[in-house]
Amino acid sequence: MEQSIEDVWTMVMALMATYGLSVIGAVVILVVGFVIAGWVRGSVDRGLSKFKKVDETLRSFFSSLAYYAVVIFTVIAVLSQFGVQTTSFIAVLGAAGLAIGLALQGTLSNVAAGVMLLLFRPFKVGDYIEAGGLAGTVKGISLFVTELATPDNVQIIAPNAQLWGSAIKNYSFHPTRRVDIVMGIAYEDEIDKALAAIVDEAKKDSRVSADPAPMAAVTDLGDSSVNFVVRVWCNAADYWGLKFDLTKNLKNRMDAEKITIPYPQRTVHMTAAAAD
Repeated sequence: MEQSIEDVWTMVMALMATYGLSVIGAVVILVVGFVIAGWVRGSVDRGLSKFKKVDETLRSFFSSLAYYAVVIFTVIAVLSQFGVQTTSFIAVLGAAGLAIGLALQGTLSNVAAGVMLLLFRPFKVGDYIEAGGLAGTVKGISLFVTELATPDNVQIIAPNAQLWGSAIKNYSFHPTRRVDIVMGIAYEDEIDKALAAIVDEAKKDSRVSADPAPMAAVTDLGDSSVNFVVRVWCNAADYWGLKFDLTKNLKNRMDAEKITIPYPQRTVHMTAAAAD
């Protein structure tokens, strides 16, 4: 028994003599590495916070990426202290990363698209957009998906790659929008009288901008009516309310001015042979 204890102690002393300095060096490298990793993460976060276009989610992503990159290099340095061939270890990590990348290429494409959306900001939370065959108000943007709400308050979770890979129409980007209303009057009515009444009615609404001024113009001569287009500018938030109210008010004004908005008509000529 005493001999066994002595043999174990001898083995421990031999290991300490052989690897003692390596263990101490590894511990020092590990501690220093984690300290540097934390410092790098904080520095990246503080640096990116100076740029207003960089989202908080994006700052967290890049700072964490820098942190884990330093940690990986630290682990590799620790392994080299014990004689591990780090070249082969790096090759294994590279192969594993390639395999994971191929398996998760769809997910990684969403992450890449999320980074681009958060970096270039084609839209923000609260904007009404149309992209990738979807339309709705943006409720949230993450690295993987974007959350939308339709006008009837249905939630849509859209992969970022679907949005970034298509044309994005942002209805809320500009502070003002133009409202277009198409209407027609009968051929028997006075065109100038109708145009003056339309512009006058549009100017009565306080939501209509004075510059550019409201305008109305004849666009074409239809089968049963002289067609007009009415164009007014307003704040983007007032678009739908103004469009609905102005359409109703213009109809009432035409009625008050005794100007007819005709139904579609078709003239049929009956020949004597057809009548028989």
